[in-house]
Amino acid sequence: MAVAASTKTGFDTQAMIVMGICAVGFLWALISAAAGADAAIRIHAWVIGAGFLAGMFGMAGVYSGGGIETDKTQYAENVIKYGVIASMFWGVVGLLVGVVIAFQLAFPELLSFPAIPELNFGRLRPLHTSAVIFAFGGNVLIATSFYVVQRTSRTRLAGGVWPWFVFWGYQFFIVVAATGYLLGITQGKEYAEPEWYADLWLTIVWVAYLFVFMATLMRRKEPHIYVANWFFLAFIVTIAMLHVVNNLAVPVSIIGARSYGAFAGVQDALTQWWYGHNAVGFFLTAGFLAIMYYFIPKRAERPVFSYRLSIIHFWALIFIYIWAGPHHLHYTALPEWAQTLGMTFSIMLWMPSWGGMINGLMTLSGAWDKLRTDPVIRMLVVSVAFYGMSTFEGPVMSVRAVNSLSHYTDWTIGHVHSGALGWVGFISFGAIYCLVPWLWKRAGMYSKALIEWHFWIATLGIILYITSMWVSGIMQGLMWRAYDSLGFLEFSFIQTVEAMKPYYIIRGLGGVLYLAGAVLMAWNVYKTIKGDVREKDASVKPQSAAIASPAE
Repeated sequence: MAVAASTKTGFDTQAMIVMGICAVGFLWALISAAAGADAAIRIHAWVIGAGFLAGMFGMAGVYSGGGIETDKTQYAENVIKYGVIASMFWGVVGLLVGVVIAFQLAFPELLSFPAIPELNFGRLRPLHTSAVIFAFGGNVLIATSFYVVQRTSRTRLAGGVWPWFVFWGYQFFIVVAATGYLLGITQGKEYAEPEWYADLWLTIVWVAYLFVFMATLMRRKEPHIYVANWFFLAFIVTIAMLHVVNNLAVPVSIIGARSYGAFAGVQDALTQWWYGHNAVGFFLTAGFLAIMYYFIPKRAERPVFSYRLSIIHFWALIFIYIWAGPHHLHYTALPEWAQTLGMTFSIMLWMPSWGGMINGLMTLSGAWDKLRTDPVIRMLVVSVAFYGMSTFEGPVMSVRAVNSLSHYTDWTIGHVHSGALGWVGFISFGAIYCLVPWLWKRAGMYSKALIEWHFWIATLGIILYITSMWVSGIMQGLMWRAYDSLGFLEFSFIQTVEAMKPYYIIRGLGGVLYLAGAVLMAWNVYKTIKGDVREKDASVKPQSAAIASPAE
């Protein structure tokens, strides 16, 4: 049997394009650092310039050694390994910042730093949301999508240097966005804070990501496109559309940090929440449903419960979700018919969401006993349960009468974090626990006991977090609308703040527990990568890097 020898690609056209992009970026950063229109861009340009310079040196270093190693008989796994490590790093960083800002709200007099504005709540809060959503969640999605599309297509990842461009380009975007927040550079848009030049860079990276994913699908050896790839593709395409439209802006100066958005007033609000809700719908839902549809059947060694239901789930979710954004704008200047449209489609979302939840849970039919013996399966299944709970609570909160109580309160914070910590966090952790032994060819994780501890500590943290925010939020809403016998407000705003303090402390403690679980996981991943496997896990079967003849 002849085995193709691994080859190294030379300094080809693709590499020259990447070098050209980096060179143009470095030149812009150099000009901005020297003659930027404002102090913020002059400081930020040094960070950006260093990133582009590192990119050029990195490319030169790779190709001076003969280029990127390519073996068409092997899956491309190195870039996925880097993605797993980056996911763990950003996950711990993002959760740590979240714990800091939670305690800043509980003890503002203790954790306020007037002399260091970069460490105060207003700048750390967007750093936290971007780190956990886009840095941690985004890296998990890129890594898992690169893994799944190869295995289900029976072909090597397409693009040569481009998968690496996607990975490192995305890390660069995260660093540019995060340092921008600390410097006070922001558009002030929820989940879309980075300014125009960071948005432009992310667009380039995201187009490359779409190219790599689509090219891999097009060269597949398996005629059928597995449903997980449909969800990944919907996530990539829709996020591209949302990002471009919501971030249309005109820079004040081509070498300045500030810009003016293309929309204003209620049009801007509607565009922002069309983006904001669908960032949740496609980044934090569709992409992670793709993970569910691959990793739960793979770990349970059972087929998807109903493939027909998965297709119905996909098309119903994709069609309905895009219309639900206006429910964020109840009782605003947005026309009432648009508010009602958003509310109606949000309620309709309940059914396809629960269809997906049922499909994920019922995949364990015939394998329920694994919940007792395999903590990774337990984590994956509990994540789907949190998905079901969040996708019930969301439609309820979108109803105008309920929203009148919940809006602007901590109930919304509790709802978001039940989805973020329970659904996104646990499905991500479960996927990484699967990937690490598969990628590094280990018999299992270093310690199964540490996975058990992670599961129970993190679950307790989620419960403390969301229950405290439910109580705090509903109490907040009721106090705001309480009137005395003369028709005056019964409670001042500061009284509501004082009443919320105990729940803020509980929320912070819940965050500490969740962070502790992630730290345990990071240690477990590190020891596994080193090869220190303490306990053999019979449920884990290391997967070959060779391209299989049957589809997986």
